[in-house]
Amino acid sequence: MNEEKSTVQLVWGIALTAAGIGLFFRFPERIPQLLETYDSFAAMKYFVYFVCYLVAVLLVIGGSRKIYDYFKASNGEE
Repeated sequence: MNEEKSTVQLVWGIALTAAGIGLFFRFPERIPQLLETYDSFAAMKYFVYFVCYLVAVLLVIGGSRKIYDYFKASNGEE
């Protein structure tokens, strides 16, 4: 059970990291479209960029931490 849970955590960490990296590549083309579509966001342009990239960074950090913890635990360190 513990090994299964560990493997699930590794897969989840990889998914989080991949999602964060994907957002970094997706945001430059999607945020301008969002700002054009919703005029209310146009006044907060830099805030929207900041929040979107913050989410991407947090996803990468969280996923990387799960991957690191998995390999740290598999080497017998706790």
